[in-house]
Amino acid sequence: MSSLDAKFARLGAENAPGQEVRQSADDLKSVMRGDTLPGVPVDFSHGDVDAFEPTPGARAAWEAGFEEGGSQAYTEYRGAAVIREDVAASLAAFTGAPVDPVDELIITPGTQGALFLALGATVDRGTKVAIMEPDYFANRKLVAFFGGEIIPVALHYHDDAPQRGPDLGQLEAAFKAGAEVLVFSTPNNPTGVVTPEDTITEIARLTAEHNVTVIVDQLYSRLRYSGESYTHMRACAKRPENLITIMGPSKTESLSGFRLGVAFGSAPLIDRMEKLQAIVSLRAAGYSQAALKTWFHEPEGWMETRIAQHEAIRDDLLKIFRDAGFPTACPQAGSYLFPELPELVVSPEDFVRLLRLQAGVTVTPGSEFSPHTHSSVRLNFSQDHAASVAAAHRIVEMVERYRA
Repeated sequence: MSSLDAKFARLGAENAPGQEVRQSADDLKSVMRGDTLPGVPVDFSHGDVDAFEPTPGARAAWEAGFEEGGSQAYTEYRGAAVIREDVAASLAAFTGAPVDPVDELIITPGTQGALFLALGATVDRGTKVAIMEPDYFANRKLVAFFGGEIIPVALHYHDDAPQRGPDLGQLEAAFKAGAEVLVFSTPNNPTGVVTPEDTITEIARLTAEHNVTVIVDQLYSRLRYSGESYTHMRACAKRPENLITIMGPSKTESLSGFRLGVAFGSAPLIDRMEKLQAIVSLRAAGYSQAALKTWFHEPEGWMETRIAQHEAIRDDLLKIFRDAGFPTACPQAGSYLFPELPELVVSPEDFVRLLRLQAGVTVTPGSEFSPHTHSSVRLNFSQDHAASVAAAHRIVEMVERYRA
């Protein structure tokens, strides 16, 4: 394999949402047990925007953007100025720190696009990057793609941990070992852990002291359960000079099909990100940018209802997996569960494929998020409530079928 082939092989898109259609039953026939389980297919690899419709007014805003024609289609590379002004005001109010819409904010093709741009603006060959384990799978893949060196930091996410969140001792050791960049998500994807206030404050202090650039993914920071508190690093009194925050309306607000994300923070980094975006994708889809006019402007009570609906699904699935004896941390936010499966007679990767082929249930293997969580699976439970409960029961039945 050439070095270029190896570089792209590290990106590994096989387990990305929608890619399961490439998989075949042919090489699994020798280990298949039992008949196909009946039930409505459920794809837990991503949220179901049919079960949870986009925010009210999003379609009308998109159509208005379309009617504007070329002025909306060909915006500035970092997004239409009038939309950035509105988004910056909303983000400043939400995070508790001002956002300059001209110099400190860029609209991107989804939050995935924002992550690519942020890492592309900060990671070069040999750059040491501190990464939580487990954490969003694209973090480590993109760092490796850009030639960076990963320094792993444990994330304590089980309910019995003394304090859930990043291991501060390991994080400080990573900085002393030369880590120049820290990238992490809170709420964490895949576990739903929210990094607590005292930990965020300490991370902000440590990164400022060691002059570390921070990229923090806050995609699910609006979908918090049971009054869960949240601390934005950018609002800390002492914080790193170079800090990029990533958010967007794709998940909680079910606008994933519009491919919209935002990154905001240090002006020099936003400037680099714009230069990269100008080459890679030019801009976020021009007409779609108009849908951001509905973000943070949902009808009264809309967000509270959406949170309550997700919390009810979370609680039902959590009970199913815990009753089956699968250690499963309780998510504090977001729409992910990360149950740990017992030892099976097939590999975890084969089980994920058998689950889809025999039970009609698609999940993401835990190995995507950390080398140490290969026996876990991630479920996005932003689904039809009844269908997701039935699918969880089929997962349990499949585990019993293939239990060692």
